[in-house]
Amino acid sequence: MTIKVVLADDQALLRSAFRILVDSEPDMEVVGEASDGAEAVRLTRETGADVVLMDIRMPGTDGLAATRLISADPALADVRVVMLTTFEVDEYVVESLRAGASGFLGKGAEPEELLAAIRVAAAGEALLSPVATKGLIAKFLAQGAGSGDSAADGGYEAARLEALTVREREVLVQVAGGLSNDQIAERLQVSPLTVKTHVNRTMAKLGARDRAGLVVIAYETGLVRPRSE
Repeated sequence: MTIKVVLADDQALLRSAFRILVDSEPDMEVVGEASDGAEAVRLTRETGADVVLMDIRMPGTDGLAATRLISADPALADVRVVMLTTFEVDEYVVESLRAGASGFLGKGAEPEELLAAIRVAAAGEALLSPVATKGLIAKFLAQGAGSGDSAADGGYEAARLEALTVREREVLVQVAGGLSNDQIAERLQVSPLTVKTHVNRTMAKLGARDRAGLVVIAYETGLVRPRSE
C-alpha cells in the first residue's frame, strides 16, 4: 500500500525538497502541501492522508493547534502526525506529543531518517529518539506536572493505571524508555507478539492513540520518573 503524506511547512523551498524525496519512494506519495495548520487539517481530511509532516511553528494556525484538531477528529483517528522541529531539544516537542503527535523529527535529519520516520509513523509506532525519551520528555513533563508529582495534571490518568495488569505496567515502563517490541520481549523473556498484545491492551485501557501517548501518560502519572542527570 502507498503511504499518503501531507507536508505542512511555511517554507516553500523545504516543502519542495521533502516532496522530491518522498515521491522518489515507491511506497509513498505526497498528496498535499500546506503552508499553515488550518490548510494542513483541511488537506488531511480531503486527501485521506496517512501521515502528516507538521512544522511546529507556522503563521496563523500553528502545528500544535492543527495536531490537536486532527487528534480530536474521530474521522482522522488513523492519521499519524510527525512534528518537524528546528532543534531536537525543543520544549514544544512535549506539547506536540500531548496534542496527539506520534513523534518528532529534527529538520536537520538525514533523508533516510525522514523516510524511515514516515514508515514508522504509518505503522502506528512512536517516533521517539533516545534523546527525547530519556531526557527531553522527562524534563518538560516533570516541569509541567510539578516536578514529577502526578497529583496535578496526571491525576486522572494515574487512577486509570489501576486497570492495568502487572505485566501491562511492566511493558508500559519499557515503552516509556523508548524500547521496541523486540527489545521489550528480550528483556521480559516473552515473544514480540505477546508484547504487542500487551501494548495494544494498554493503549485501549488508557485511551492512548499510539505508543507516543503511552510515553506521555507514563511520565505524567509518575509511573516513570525522570532521571536526575
